[in-house]
Amino acid sequence: MVREIKLFVKCSKFVITFYNIKKINTRLNYITLLRVKHWVKNLFLFIPLFFAGDLFDLNKILQTAFGFIAFSLVASSTYILNDYRDIEADRTHPEKSNRPLASGTITKRKAILILLICAITGLALAYVLNTKFLFIVCIYFAMNLLYSFGLKYISILNMMMISIGFVLRVMAGGAVTGIHVTPWLTMMVFLLALFMVIARWRDEILLAIRTNKEVRKPTRYYNLDFISTCLVLISAVTIVAYIMYTISLETVNKFHAPRLYYTSLFVITGIFRYLQLTFIQNNTEAHTDILYRDKFIQITILLWIASFYFIIYFPEIQLFTE
Repeated sequence: MVREIKLFVKCSKFVITFYNIKKINTRLNYITLLRVKHWVKNLFLFIPLFFAGDLFDLNKILQTAFGFIAFSLVASSTYILNDYRDIEADRTHPEKSNRPLASGTITKRKAILILLICAITGLALAYVLNTKFLFIVCIYFAMNLLYSFGLKYISILNMMMISIGFVLRVMAGGAVTGIHVTPWLTMMVFLLALFMVIARWRDEILLAIRTNKEVRKPTRYYNLDFISTCLVLISAVTIVAYIMYTISLETVNKFHAPRLYYTSLFVITGIFRYLQLTFIQNNTEAHTDILYRDKFIQITILLWIASFYFIIYFPEIQLFTE
């Protein structure tokens, strides 16, 4: 009898452990479906707050935080729609075949239900925040609908649409707090986003070559030479634009920082590191994965943020550079 009880206890523990693991795996599948790790892109909403010198304004921080949640939910709904539309193509992809919809771990019906919940909740929260913010979120949502339903297969346009998505994030951050977004900031964000998109798609082409599989439709009309040329070109334009931004009279007068161009050191270093990962290491990770994993880029970004932080919030520190 004692042996049977011990066996029953062991079996019960195994069932409970298996059930808990299954629950954890299910939750992870939903997190993957929502692409929560891609929510890091929506931190661009905080950029206007940072550059305006209002980083310690509690009211604006809360407004931006709620804007971040609203934008993230709407963005997740577009990710789900894109995955839904690309199920068959993703099943033949060496990495994307593990996505919940492509692998079948989450049904289409559940995915559509989650999509609607995210979209409705995100748009409702955006409406509560303010109408200008809602308008920008709606533009982002509509643009991604058009992207998923065919525009992503139009070469050049698809790169531009993804990059504009980052610009809309910054504009949304300005709208939710009432902060003016300058043309310089808009252009810098667009160039940086375009740079990362081109680098990622170069990796897509390399991955297709390595695995001897057909290039996915969005990158079908690009080849390695064209993408590599675009990447070098846009990296050069981004560096020059940033330097021009730091020495422009508008920027110098706004921040009272004649030595702001010192921060270009970190921008150039970060871009060079990204190019190194792209051309030498042929890194096939998404740009969000690189930001999570590459220590060099993480440290470079932190140093750039720190340098700008001291210039904006501690103007007296510039006395040491005069």
